Amino acid sequence: MTKEIRVNEKHKDRLFNFIFGQEENREWTLSLYNAINGSNYTDASLIEFNTLEGVLYMNMKNDTSFIISGIWNVYEHQSSFNPNMPYRMLEYIVELFSGYVKVNKLNKYGSSLMKFPIPKLVVFYNGIEEKEDEVILRLSDSFDESETEADIEVKVRMLNVNFGRNKAIMQVWKPLEEYAWVINRIRETQKKYKEVVDAVDEVVESIPNDFVIRDLLIRNRAEVYGMLDTEYNEAEIRELFMEDGRREERVNTERERIRADEAETRAKEAEKENERLRKLLTQHNIQE
Repeated sequence: MTKEIRVNEKHKDRLFNFIFGQEENREWTLSLYNAINGSNYTDASLIEFNTLEGVLYMNMKNDTSFIISGIWNVYEHQSSFNPNMPYRMLEYIVELFSGYVKVNKLNKYGSSLMKFPIPKLVVFYNGIEEKEDEVILRLSDSFDESETEADIEVKVRMLNVNFGRNKAIMQVWKPLEEYAWVINRIRETQKKYKEVVDAVDEVVESIPNDFVIRDLLIRNRAEVYGMLDTEYNEAEIRELFMEDGRREERVNTERERIRADEAETRAKEAEKENERLRKLLTQHNIQE
C-alpha cells in the first residue's frame, strides 16, 4: 500500500533558512555565524533578527538578516549559481538601511553623521554546478572594463555548502554538514522517483539518529516536503529558462556564422567579377 505523503504547500521558505535562520532556532543561527567567522559568541539573545518581509518591503524578501555585536549579517541560500547576487544584496541592504533609519529616527539631512552596523553579505550555495569552497562575488564585475574606478562596490562571500565541501566549517558546525548530507542524499535518491516528495520521504526516514537536525525535520515533515518540493521545482524551472537561453544563444551564434559566411562568399564573388571586368577592359584597350 502506497504511503500518503502530505505536503504543506503554504510554506514557501527554504529548508536552509528554516533550519538556520529562524527566531526559534536562534542558537543554531549563532553557531552558524561563529562557524563561518571564527568567533565564539555564546549568548543567542544578542541576535536581533530584521529579515525583509514582502508585505512591508514592496514584495522584496531575503532569506535571513540579523545584527550581532555591530555586524549586520545578510544571508541568502542559493540552489543554483547566480553571479548577480551583489546587485540583489545591494537591493536588500538599501531596504534594510532605510528601515534602520526609520526605526532609529536618524536624519539623513542632518549635520550629524549617521552610523550603521557593518554589513556582511553571505551566500550559501549548494547547486550542482561545480564551484570553489569560497568565492567572492563583486558588483564591479558587472561594470564595463575600464581604467576608471567605480565609486561603488558590493562584495558577497559565497560559501559552497555541498556535502564534502568547506570541511573546516562543517567540522566546527555539524548541523551544517548534516544539512548538506540530507540534500546530497535527496539528489541521489530522486533518481528513483518521479516526485521529489517521495525521495524526501525516504531520506527523512533514513536520517541517522545522532543527527542534530533529525528531530526538527521529522517534527516538521509536511513543511519540509513543501519547502523542498518548491525549491526543486524552482530549480527545474530556472534550468529550463537557462537551457532556453543557451539554445537561443546557440541559434544566434549560428545565424551570425551563416551571415558571416554569406558575406564572405559575396565579397569573393564580387572580387571575381571585378577581376573579370578588369581583364575585359584591359583586352579592349589592347585591341584599340
